[in-house]
Amino acid sequence: MRKPNVAILGATGAVGQEFITLFEERQFPFAELKLLASARSAGTELSVCGKTYIVEEAKPESFEGIDIALFAGGSISKTLAPEAVKRGAIVIDNSSTFRMDPNVPLVVPEVNPEDIDTHKGIIANPNCSTIIMALGLKPLHDLSPIKRIVVSTYQAVSGAGKEGIDELNNQTKAHMAEQEMEANILPSASLPKHYPIAFNVIPQIDIFMDNDYTKEEMKMVLETQKILHDDAIQVVPTTIRIPVFRSHSESVLVETESPVSVADFKAACDAFPGLIVKDNPKEQEYPMPLYTSGKDDCEIGRIRKDLYNDKGMNFWIVGDQIRKGAALNALQIAEYLVEKQSF
Repeated sequence: MRKPNVAILGATGAVGQEFITLFEERQFPFAELKLLASARSAGTELSVCGKTYIVEEAKPESFEGIDIALFAGGSISKTLAPEAVKRGAIVIDNSSTFRMDPNVPLVVPEVNPEDIDTHKGIIANPNCSTIIMALGLKPLHDLSPIKRIVVSTYQAVSGAGKEGIDELNNQTKAHMAEQEMEANILPSASLPKHYPIAFNVIPQIDIFMDNDYTKEEMKMVLETQKILHDDAIQVVPTTIRIPVFRSHSESVLVETESPVSVADFKAACDAFPGLIVKDNPKEQEYPMPLYTSGKDDCEIGRIRKDLYNDKGMNFWIVGDQIRKGAALNALQIAEYLVEKQSF
């Protein structure tokens, strides 16, 4: 089997570090590895699979000889992804830059792996919340086509990066010391007003759009329709930031074309890759972010029928958004390319 030359762009960030961890855990096959980051992080030494690598500044010429480039995310994708493709690399991009481009497949490997084969050099990783929800939607969609989704997310502060984690830490310490909590990051560092996240819940992630839904919410609408290949699916989201360090949780109400029994849906979830059914109300067993952090699979539970609509199904799904919601999903796409030797 031919092994690819791989580059990781953003190697020193949270998602980049997760790529490195997953390379080691999953024994991802590669011939050569190049770690890239901003000029500020260039020169950093990182260990991957027992070998020390020096992080290089990311430039267009960095991708010469690279087969697969894993982009951890950020605005740099817009500039460097096309440059990498020009030099023969397949880019798997974790930013939002190319997700809605009709020429770029948007992929969750358990849900629509066939779309990988349509790429023209760039494959987009969906938003973390979309990925987690899609794993719960697909087994239901296969039983009966989905018509409408109402979803509320409960998203960890690590979704805002290391700064979000630090802010929750610092605010918690300040509150316990009866000091004023300083807020600089949430709901978004780019906004003029910020709120504490410790002991609080913020019903805004990213900026508001003209329709009063946030950019994060509209990502869930448009990306879900693209992944499931159905623009008619109605998605009504509310995305919420909560004081949890890692793993996003989502409450999802789905209406399908035909009624689906709880037993059939549970069985479909049980057989679905990347999902673990944790659903035993009598024993108080259900998914929680504390117990999914650092794990590859998403957990689904609280599965129950809508009280008033026999075509409605409720479920609660939780997953590590840095793992399955970002690095793992992208690496699974790369694993598909290696398995098919299509790089």
